[in-house]
Amino acid sequence: MNLKNLSAQSKKHKKILSQLNQKKISKIYNEFSTSLKIKEDLAVAVSGGPDSLALAYLTKCYSLKNKIKVKYYLVNHMLRKEASLEAETVKKILKKIDIQCIILNWNGKKPSKNIQATARDKRYSLLASECKKNNIKYLLLGHHLNDLFENFLIRIARGSGLNGLISFSKNTKYRDQNLNIIRPLLNLEKKDLLYISNEVFSFFVKDPSNINEDYKRTRIRNLLYSLEKEGLDIKKLKLTINNLKDSDRSIKFYVDRNLKKNVVFLKRKNTYILSYNFFDQSHEIIFRSLTKLIQKLGGKYYPVRGKSINELIKGVNKKSFTKVTLGGCFIERINETILISQESLHKV
Repeated sequence: MNLKNLSAQSKKHKKILSQLNQKKISKIYNEFSTSLKIKEDLAVAVSGGPDSLALAYLTKCYSLKNKIKVKYYLVNHMLRKEASLEAETVKKILKKIDIQCIILNWNGKKPSKNIQATARDKRYSLLASECKKNNIKYLLLGHHLNDLFENFLIRIARGSGLNGLISFSKNTKYRDQNLNIIRPLLNLEKKDLLYISNEVFSFFVKDPSNINEDYKRTRIRNLLYSLEKEGLDIKKLKLTINNLKDSDRSIKFYVDRNLKKNVVFLKRKNTYILSYNFFDQSHEIIFRSLTKLIQKLGGKYYPVRGKSINELIKGVNKKSFTKVTLGGCFIERINETILISQESLHKV
């Protein structure tokens, strides 16, 4: 890059950072920066909504201040006719703050049911593939405090246990890959991100699915508005979730102890051997221990549904139990021992 271009870029970067002089934006950035604390190359998932645009801006400032490289990706699911045009528009908007956004297209046949879940899985898959190509270990997503509460209520509606209720965390692993999913906005409210998006870009994409009550998340979001009017505000919900997290940490201690004492892993056969004492625990400890083993060995991003794990526990306690497949795993009894191995090893 020649001196003239370097000078122009330097001016642009100063202008980008000048927004941090605003008291409210500075406060939001400090919360974001404190939550992130990563000094390695990053990737950011952008959608064009106010949350992801705010994330893009905050990460751009963070990269300039910490001199790190960041890749920005936008997944075009191509589920709506306007999607491609919206993606190109977002790309142009981000270019104004010196962000080169790469569009990843979801080509091929689209599903007729479970659209949102399938689209989400495909999005993660495309993003993870790009991160792997570029040797990036950290992917930032724009989930915020309101998303945390929505997820909490959705899990309640499903009858989830304690672990499921608080599973939406700041830092998670993507399957068995060397990729960390980071949500640095989880302490920030949507209204704060809307403010940044309007101040910095004066633009964001309005996704029609956000007002479509055919989707459970939209109905839950509307329920949250109603509950807030009845006095269940964000502070009280946050306090409830934090209290549950304290209880969860205690349970995890006993789960880890159960896995350490009562499980042997045969690496050569890619098989877990569970001793008799594995099941001599409280239901929650057994439930979580099995969930963890099956998810890890089966290589699934999401754990097996709780109902299926409960059915497995009931089955194992019966003398008639012999074998079953679940979550990409083959579970069988040999004498008093339970073996868990990959289902693919049993296919002829």
